Amino acid sequence: MLTLKLRLWCGLLSSHCDTGAAVQEFFKEYLQVHGYWVLFLGTFLEGEAILIFAGFLAFGGYLNIYLVMLSALAGSFLGDQFYFHVGRRKGPFLLKFFTSIARKFRKALKLIERYGAFVAFISRYTYGFRIVLPIILGMTPFPSRYFLYLNLASALSWSVVFSMAGYLFGKGAALFIEDVGRYEPYLLLALGSIVFCFWISHFVIHWWRKRPARARLRRMKARHNLSP
Repeated sequence: MLTLKLRLWCGLLSSHCDTGAAVQEFFKEYLQVHGYWVLFLGTFLEGEAILIFAGFLAFGGYLNIYLVMLSALAGSFLGDQFYFHVGRRKGPFLLKFFTSIARKFRKALKLIERYGAFVAFISRYTYGFRIVLPIILGMTPFPSRYFLYLNLASALSWSVVFSMAGYLFGKGAALFIEDVGRYEPYLLLALGSIVFCFWISHFVIHWWRKRPARARLRRMKARHNLSP
């Protein structure tokens, strides 16, 4: 009876391992076929999070780290080129029909006045202004050729920094975990939690900085209510 139970347990474990290996192999094949163009689209829009995850998956052998960097370079560079030329051709239309761009217009102009041409380099590092800044730069007399060079340098540095962030996260985990592949789902969850914390901290900081403005608004409302 004991021997039969042991055989059953061994069979179940073997079946579980085979299923896990099959799923892992399917996931790897799927990413090798679709991963790079999905990464391209993600970085065309914004894509810091997707690039960090792609870097981690490259560490796990699902993707090639150099192709990850190349896809992110192409997506981020072409994305900002697109936004810049849309701003150059359709800037007034966008300000009229997209309130989110109109709200950020004045603040973006202040950034351009403060940092000048360097804004074209740092635009993809500014959270919340990644798409808006190239559009507004396109609406200014900023030379398109100069923007192209700065955008290329920025896209190159950005693709390397964020892809390596995910890759080095996997490397760091490997220093403490012997069988990293076994714990990949948990590491992906941990990485997602870290990215989420950074994302939510942006809103917390923004809310904290707006405290004086909210206090002034409350005082104005109080004085208005007290006035006869």
